[in-house]
Amino acid sequence: MAKDLEMGYLLDFYGEVLTQKQREMLRQYYNDDLSLSEIGENFGITRQGARDAIKHGETTLKELEAKVGFAARYRRVQEKLEELEQTVEAQLELVHHNLSPRTGDTREQRKLIVR
Repeated sequence: MAKDLEMGYLLDFYGEVLTQKQREMLRQYYNDDLSLSEIGENFGITRQGARDAIKHGETTLKELEAKVGFAARYRRVQEKLEELEQTVEAQLELVHHNLSPRTGDTREQRKLIVR
């Protein structure tokens, strides 16, 4: 399942570098969860032909990510933004409750403020 999510992510990021046919096959395989036989039927090719086209598309996407790394970099930025958002929310919660390191707060409360 994680592999499917990863490939779907790469397809979203780099799908435009694939041919329209490859992109659509990968979309049907990963996003629509169609079988290789169903995809082959949709494109008028054999199950093996669909598998080969999908494998070729996967290889292209993985190689591109290995070279440029935009998807991984984007994911790291998103994770850092989520951490920052949580920190800001915690700070706002402390401000809302009128907590300050100078007013005798507990050590745990100070740790939250420093984060």
